[in-house]
Amino acid sequence: MHALQMAKSYYVYILASRSRNLYIGVTNNLYRRMIQHRLGLVPGFTSQYKIFRLAHYEVFGDIRAAIAREKEIKGWRREKKVWLIQKHNPTWHDLAADWFEVQRTPTPKRDSQQDTSAAAKAGPSPPSKIRPGSG
Repeated sequence: MHALQMAKSYYVYILASRSRNLYIGVTNNLYRRMIQHRLGLVPGFTSQYKIFRLAHYEVFGDIRAAIAREKEIKGWRREKKVWLIQKHNPTWHDLAADWFEVQRTPTPKRDSQQDTSAAAKAGPSPPSKIRPGSG
């Protein structure tokens, strides 16, 4: 490899749906591919069955090795694929879950028993004269 060339990484990954349907793929950018799967931009099996939870992945420096591993895993029986996931990820946690967390402003929780807002104290609004039956 030339000194100025950067080493590339290739990823073989296994996605799972909530019902544990599995999908095996290979990519050179796991982050981008996870976004594509989560947004349903990869047409076919994964978007149809909502398969986007990253259950397992392996990193390779050579694309030929990654493709060979992908083919090897795809050739396995389901039981062996499940074994591979559970060996490294026994709870089937989505390994990419925290890659896409959105910062949300917390909303205060209302206690329906003790609503002290002005609207609650005022009672129901009177019926509108403009739209009969409203209010």
